[in-house]
Amino acid sequence: MVIPAVDIKNGKCVQLVQGKPGTEQVILEDPVKIACQWEDKGARMIHVIDLGGALGETNNLEIVREIRDSVSVPIQMGGGIRTKDDALNLLEMDINRIILGTIAMENPEVVPELSNSFGKKKIVVALDSKDSQVVVRGWTEKTDKTAPEMGKFFENMGAGGILFTNVDYEGLMKGFSIKPLEELLSAVKIPVIYSGGVSTLEDVNKLSKTRAAGVVIGSALYKGNIIFEQALKYQ
Repeated sequence: MVIPAVDIKNGKCVQLVQGKPGTEQVILEDPVKIACQWEDKGARMIHVIDLGGALGETNNLEIVREIRDSVSVPIQMGGGIRTKDDALNLLEMDINRIILGTIAMENPEVVPELSNSFGKKKIVVALDSKDSQVVVRGWTEKTDKTAPEMGKFFENMGAGGILFTNVDYEGLMKGFSIKPLEELLSAVKIPVIYSGGVSTLEDVNKLSKTRAAGVVIGSALYKGNIIFEQALKYQ
């Protein structure tokens, strides 16, 4: 599945380089309108990240709610989910899948708690990898864990899927190395969605030949390097 990204910061749709504030490459005024446009173009899911929440700034949950009310396709949403109550709030908002990042790493038992209450399919764990180590808190802090070992751990804890972001390539528009993804895919059986550095149709084609369940694309779509309708043929 090809999933367009709508990343929200200060009420606007933005694309950052490697998640760093101040590196905005794309700034668009109306995230709700943009989400609707992706649905109109054929998106079967929208990937929404509250970057403001992830970076400890003002959250953008009202805009997320507006997107939820404005599109009919499923939404997977992450960013700023620091507590179990944050997660419950989103699930009660009818967000189809929530993405747990820092909270899952620091409080792993929240994964089975939510999975048992709401169903595995709604609970995705974000494994963001930089220099082969999982990073947390908006990619600002490294852990001593690798994505394959944490993927296996969270699969056993009840996660329904993994969002794997290769931060080394995120936002750079220079392609990516497929090896870290293949190592993770070999370690788990649950669906893995890939993100990071996808910048050409050939990149999408390369991913379509793996066992990855989907790909999230941001900058390449907004800059016109990948035409969304052309990428859909690899679904």
